[in-house]
Amino acid sequence: MSRLLTISAIAASYFVFAILLNSVGTVILQSIDSFGISKPEASILEGFKDLSIAFFSFFVASIIPRIGYKVTLLIGLSIVTLACLVTPLVANFMVVKLLFACIGISFALVKVSVYSIVGMLSPSVKAHSSLLNTIEGIFMLGSLSGYWLFSFYVNTEVPGSVDWLDVYYPLAGMILLTLVIVACSSISKDEHYQTQKGIFSGFIAMVKMSYQPLVLVFVLSIFLYVLIEQGVGTWLPTFNNEVLGLPNNVSVQITSIFAAALAIGRLLAGQVLKVINWYTFLNICLSAMGLIIIILLPMAEYSNSQGISSVLDAPLVAYLLPLIGLMMAPIYPVLNSVMLSSLEQSKHAAMTGLIVVFSALGGTTGSVITGFTFQAFGGQTAFYLSLIPMGLILICLYFFQKATQKQA
Repeated sequence: MSRLLTISAIAASYFVFAILLNSVGTVILQSIDSFGISKPEASILEGFKDLSIAFFSFFVASIIPRIGYKVTLLIGLSIVTLACLVTPLVANFMVVKLLFACIGISFALVKVSVYSIVGMLSPSVKAHSSLLNTIEGIFMLGSLSGYWLFSFYVNTEVPGSVDWLDVYYPLAGMILLTLVIVACSSISKDEHYQTQKGIFSGFIAMVKMSYQPLVLVFVLSIFLYVLIEQGVGTWLPTFNNEVLGLPNNVSVQITSIFAAALAIGRLLAGQVLKVINWYTFLNICLSAMGLIIIILLPMAEYSNSQGISSVLDAPLVAYLLPLIGLMMAPIYPVLNSVMLSSLEQSKHAAMTGLIVVFSALGGTTGSVITGFTFQAFGGQTAFYLSLIPMGLILICLYFFQKATQKQA
């Protein structure tokens, strides 16, 4: 029961943060409409979220084990609860920026804690990969439900309405419930860090770790992957709206297919990896992603946007393009699992700190580049550019596989 409650606590924490983090694409679309801002201005929300994650996790990842994972989770959840309650009361773009900064800071605390707890609960590489893929799958289920939750609050009848900000009230309630689950769990401290001397020893270890060739090629792979995922995921609602001509609420709802594909892909990956080598599997996934982009994007030019009032009226390409998430899904958790499983448990918090930092930097870079390209050259060109980092990941994977074999 203790183990099950602990897993439930970290899964619930990841679920609510999935809704908050992956709402950035919807919030960008609605902010452009409600606050009259440009796409490059709106893309800065990704920076407020991701740069706060990167900056904060870089400096606190080594301190979190000392504080305790349970206390850290409670602090992170408390911060976003207050931010969600304040946002609809003030209702302007500045407070939305501050909301995403709070989400970023809190997620830095939560992710380092969750990844470290997964390591404590996993006695083997297979157990680690299985549990991590499950947790990441639950994360994507949270993202999926978030698109529908937000779409219910989008008022398409009143242009410029800020009624959609009321969604943060039920979200605050969900986070409070998660706080209770975490408070009731029995998450223990990592004994290694309780006996460690020097407050900056963990931070120094994390910096030293980043110079290793294996770690360098790993973090570059993570950076490029998140660049693609956030570039596509963040701007897909706007792509649906401006390129495919779907109404705002339908654009948000149909983007949920992307989150569903990510969730299904991650939940299935654990089973597929039992029979296929991870390196072969990821190469197949990346190749399939490239084919989806090359085959489906030309179809967007011929889609008919007349008379669309619900997801059932949307053109075929609107359903097919988000399925790129099915192939994209396993890459991130598999890379993380292979990397973390090759390290001692005592190094997991430091390694997770690096994962969070480079994931955040990749997310911001992907969103900003896609936003500027979208504004200047259109949505199709912006999405075509994702083929470049896909090719670079294929190269990185080759060296990563060689490095892990050498270390083993």
